[in-house]
Amino acid sequence: MILEIDGGHSGIRFSACHFIPHHDKCSRLHGHSYILRLRLEGDIGENGMVMDFVALKKQLKAFVDEFDHKTILPGNSPDVKLTISDDSVEAISCGKRYVFPLMDVVIIDVSNTTAEEMTKLMVNRMVSEVEFPSNVRSVAVGLDEERGQTAWYEVKI
Repeated sequence: MILEIDGGHSGIRFSACHFIPHHDKCSRLHGHSYILRLRLEGDIGENGMVMDFVALKKQLKAFVDEFDHKTILPGNSPDVKLTISDDSVEAISCGKRYVFPLMDVVIIDVSNTTAEEMTKLMVNRMVSEVEFPSNVRSVAVGLDEERGQTAWYEVKI
């Protein structure tokens, strides 16, 4: 059985900006209206559900709160040097220098802020932060950068 949450219909979306070093077009600072999606695979449990939607939506909304209207920067990129001060973050990459207010930035533990890397981070955080019942076999997160363009990452649990 598959359980799915479509953030496009559930209002689980965020707007953010980022850049991808060495990409012809996406190396420029740009933004997306992201939509989060989730898919669980498992058996129906004793309570008649694979899992309650409430805990899943709560975690997805936590990601929205963390990323919404922020600049997303990679915390472990060989191509992006970050310098953090009391009130700002300087990012130097491919000959470009950006300075952002610290409160407008989220630095995530990825080498690149692609949708692929972001979904991998989100799934791994979900698996460590949400208590999944034993009947759940896998969890996957999808992230739309725009309609028709979704990256998915799945973890077997």
